[in-house]
Amino acid sequence: MADPGVQKVILKALLSLPPPILRLLSGGSAVYQGGRTLDPRFQFLAAGARSMPAMSSLSAVEARAASAQGLSMMAGKLEAGVSVESLTVPGAEGDIPARAYRPSDQDAEAPLLVFAHFGGGVIGDLDTCHAFCGILAKSARCAVLSVDYRLAPEHRFPAGLDDMLAAWRWARDNTARFGAPEGRLAIGGDSMGGNFAAILAQEMKKSGEPQPVLQLLIYPAVDVASETQSMTTYADAYPLSRDIMTWFMGHYMGPDDDPADPRLSPIRSGDLSGLAPAIVITAGFDPLVDQGEAYARLLKGAGVPVVYRCYDALAHGFTAFTGAIPAADIACREIAGLVRQGLEGRIA
Repeated sequence: MADPGVQKVILKALLSLPPPILRLLSGGSAVYQGGRTLDPRFQFLAAGARSMPAMSSLSAVEARAASAQGLSMMAGKLEAGVSVESLTVPGAEGDIPARAYRPSDQDAEAPLLVFAHFGGGVIGDLDTCHAFCGILAKSARCAVLSVDYRLAPEHRFPAGLDDMLAAWRWARDNTARFGAPEGRLAIGGDSMGGNFAAILAQEMKKSGEPQPVLQLLIYPAVDVASETQSMTTYADAYPLSRDIMTWFMGHYMGPDDDPADPRLSPIRSGDLSGLAPAIVITAGFDPLVDQGEAYARLLKGAGVPVVYRCYDALAHGFTAFTGAIPAADIACREIAGLVRQGLEGRIA
């Protein structure tokens, strides 16, 4: 087997080929679905993935290992001028790993951003969002706390969510440790992490606790109880397909869990008013794109300040592809810029 470093160099060289050649190597023509055209580099990666075992055919342990190996090939480098500290924070049933990212020019008035990684509640870890958390810290000039919550099926719903709630409350009491103003923090996450972030804001409202300064929801899973049109249009998308989403939920939920529970499907909460200002980001080639857009629309209808943006040519999980796909890197930096505006209260 080739050295992973060599494989990454080869892959980067291939992905640097002109788009027409990449499309030729991927089947000959552009992928056009639902009024969108897929980025040629994502198309090339998707074509290659078709020769690999589907995640839905693997055990959770096997899927974690395969995902970690594959994503390591796509990851960007940590931003210069960002320091990283490994630590543990209190979870719901004991300490869990975390990483703190702090830029050299951190704004002393910027809230702490607590972040939850993607992975359907089954895969993913602190490495999954390592490069992106560095981009957030650098561009938004804030400290970022990335939390490694427990995963299913070893720890089914609501274990991961409860870990995020516990970590959030600890972080709220310890913002000064990260150079942030006392008690001021934001919440963010992508995919399942976006699910956790949305639910956390709702849970704070229910319990009468302060809202986050901002909620950052990147291609969030907010409705596991129904299928929108994008679940059909992008059913076979890479890297998240409808089958993989079903596989995730089969591991994450227990047999007695109700998919319509707002702690699983936050879009089904009866009242979204009074929640924190939100940045909602979706990817075009993603079974979840419709539900992310719908949640942004409902938040706005409830009077919540919202910025919504869809990156039409990108696919689910693009925050982990900053080292392989230039458009993903650009998108992540744009998102971090929006976060900076949000932390300054400039979300209208």
